Order: sequence, then structure tokens, then C-alpha cells
Amino acid sequence: MKTIKSILIAATLVSATLVSGLSAQEEAQPAQKHEFHLAIGDSVMIKRECQKYLTGERPSTWVWDKVHTVRQLGTIRNPNQFPDGVLLMNIYSWMCEDCLINVNGRAEEASAKAAEEQAEEREAWEQAQQAGEDAEAAAAKAAAEKAAREAAELEAQEAAAREEAARLAALAEEEAAKAAAEQAKQDSIKSEQKFKHNYNRFTIGLRGGAASLLHKVDNGNWNCGGDVVLDLQYAHYWAKDGRPVDLGIITGIGIGYAQSSLKANPNADTTIIDSDGMTVDYTIRADEVKEHDGQLQLEIPLMFSLIHDKGLFFNIGPKFMIPVYTPYKQTLSRNANTQVSAYLQDVGVTFVNDEIMGKFSEGNYVQNGNDYKNQFTINVMLTAEIGYEWTLKSGNSFALGAFANYSVYNSFKNDPTNKSLVELLTKPSNTENATFNVNPATQTYANGLGFFDAGIKLAYHFNFPKKLKHFAADTLY
Repeated sequence: MKTIKSILIAATLVSATLVSGLSAQEEAQPAQKHEFHLAIGDSVMIKRECQKYLTGERPSTWVWDKVHTVRQLGTIRNPNQFPDGVLLMNIYSWMCEDCLINVNGRAEEASAKAAEEQAEEREAWEQAQQAGEDAEAAAAKAAAEKAAREAAELEAQEAAAREEAARLAALAEEEAAKAAAEQAKQDSIKSEQKFKHNYNRFTIGLRGGAASLLHKVDNGNWNCGGDVVLDLQYAHYWAKDGRPVDLGIITGIGIGYAQSSLKANPNADTTIIDSDGMTVDYTIRADEVKEHDGQLQLEIPLMFSLIHDKGLFFNIGPKFMIPVYTPYKQTLSRNANTQVSAYLQDVGVTFVNDEIMGKFSEGNYVQNGNDYKNQFTINVMLTAEIGYEWTLKSGNSFALGAFANYSVYNSFKNDPTNKSLVELLTKPSNTENATFNVNPATQTYANGLGFFDAGIKLAYHFNFPKKLKHFAADTLY
């Protein structure tokens, strides 16, 4: 098809040059009478209503949709043939100027090229005239060859354009397929996870911090200690689409160990009647008695929970705490200005430290034991937790927060039978050793007992179903 077009273009040029052949004397181009509004090199398009070239042929369909370059304004050799015509480059056809639309204005490179080509044709024609050759036939042959070359170039350009268009179309199709696949994936996710669902969670937590038994003593101060507790908890959450906060309830069991200490200054006066019926007034003084109390405790929480979509959480509620094992250790130091004296009223004799022989006289007195009376004491505590949790790719979550527990009620009852830390068991004598023991404050000396702790908690949550976060602005479950 392209070859036929080239032949037709060449034939058109040959016929045009043969009809418009002039002698050497007629070759001088007269002045243009028509005033063109176009210039050589302008880019133009052919109007749809123009259905014929000036030569009478009907243009091919593709001609109207293509941008053409002005090659020549009016005929050169025969001004009377198409003096008002415009020769279009590539298709080598003459069109009336009124049938053309100037789309890009002057193109300097195209104009220079067209002028150069016209100069070359004129020079070849003049050389043929001087050599006595058939200049018209030589010009027609050269024009035909040039038309064939340009037609081949045009075909190559169109082929490259078609190839590029095909590549771009394939790329666009590939991108469209990817976009469609991604949209289908997002639609599937939204379809499956359109609403937030209720979910359960099992939690393994570890917490620790400062802790203290809340004793009230007359002759001393309790010092803060610490605790470590393992929490195993179960929770259920109610989630609602459009509501950013999930509501839940938490229960479970916690087990841990806590300890604190007491420094007391006993000051007691005791009157007893010994086994011989003698009345003895005892006076006990000591600068410091150290007592370390600990407890292995069991906790059962019942808390209300709030979790925001952004990860903030807050838990609050009561907690029941039971000390299941309460060891203690007491140290009474003789070097701490400790004084024990006994006055026998019947005989008016006073015995002092050196005369009261026994364990106390041997140096520091240390007593270890377990306060069985304090076992299974129930504490009702108010507990609160606050922090932040991160949702992981697995659907589970990790949390970091702070906690505090405070005992608001306890069933502890002390033994009021002996208010002293020192209890004498036998009478003093120069020949018999006096023995005594140090009673634990949690049994006989403290008239109040509670518990307090606060610190940091780490937790890992197993969520069922998995907790998913697909979108930055919306959390779906």
C-alpha cells in the first residue's frame, strides 16, 4: 500500500512538472500576486470540508487527521498552474490555502529545510538546462526518488509510532490490571472486615514496683519494699462499628511475692506474777527492732476496661488479694541501747541486763518464722492500670503501662494480749537463765494491716479473633 502511494505521488509530481515545463527563458519566477497568510514551514491541518486536492484527486481518509508542513507556496516553474496553491510536505499535494488550518505557526527548522530542498531542485534544474539535458525529466526523476525516500521515512516513522503506541497501550493495560487487582483486594478486605466484631483475649503479664504492708504501729515506721507479680487474665470486649472505644471486662488470677520492713523502738512496762507467786515489774527498752515481712499473695481481679482505636487503654475495678504464706524475720540487737530490768516487789530487788542471763545476753537475737494467724486474710483493693498497646502483624498486641493497687478493706485482726515486742517466759534468777522471744509485729503489735503497690506492667495479649489494623484512619477487627 505504501509503495503504491509512493508511485502515485511520483506520478503526480512527474505530470505536474511536464505540464508546467518552461523554457530556460521562462524559468524566472514572476512576482507572487497572491498574498499568503501561511509561511513555508508552518504546521497545518486540512479542513474536513475540503474533499479534493487542487489536482482533483480525493485525499485518503488519514490525511485529515494528520499535521502537515508547508513545503511551497505557489508553483515555481509555472506560476499559472497553482499560483494560489500550497504544497504540503510528505504527501506532495497541492491544497487551497482556505482549506488549511494553521495549528503551530512558523516552524523555523521545517521552513529552512523546505527552502533548502527547493533551492536544490532549482539548482539541479538549472544545471540540466546548461548541460543541454532534459531538465524536466531529470527533475521529475529526482522528485520521484525524493518522494520515495520520504515515503519510506514516513512509513518507518509511522511504524515506530505504532510500535510505541502498542507499547504504551500494553503498559497502560498492565497498570490497569494491577490497579484492578489492588482495588479488588481492598474491596475484599472491606467486605470481609466491614464491621468491628466482639473479641476475646488471653493475657500474660508481668508487673513489679514498690510495695508495702500498710501497718499502723505505735513505736516505729514501716519502710517501702517491692513486689513482682505474674498475671494470667481473660477478657471479653464489646466492639461497635463507628465507636472508637471498645468496652471490656477482665478477670483472671495473679500470683506474686511482696515484702516490706519495720523499724520499731519498743518501750514497754509489764507486770507479771511468776511461778513462785512473786510479783515482778519488767521494764523493756530498745532503740531498734528490725522486722522484715513478706507474703506470697494470690490476686483475683474484676476490672472494667476501655481500649481506644489509637491504642490507649484504661482498666479499673476491685481486686481480691489473699496472703497465702507470710514469712517474717526479726532482729533485736543488744548493741542498740537495749535494756531489760526486773523489779521483784516482794523483796525489793532489781535485776538488770547483766544479771538476767539468757539469749539476749549472748548478742543479737534473730527469730525467723511464719505468722500463721495472718494467713488467708482477705484484702479488697482498688486497682487501676493505664498505658498503650501496639497491634502486631500477627493480630495479637503488646502493652506497656503503669499500675497501682490500694487496700480499702482487710479482715486482719491483731492479737491484743501482748503489746510488747518482747515476751518474757521465765523469772529472772542468779542461777536460772531468763528466756524470752520477740513476737512479730503482724501478730501482736500492729493494729492495722493493708497493702499497697505501684509500678510498671508489661503484657502480651492473644486476641481471638485476631485484631487487625488495615487503615490508618480506621481500625477494624
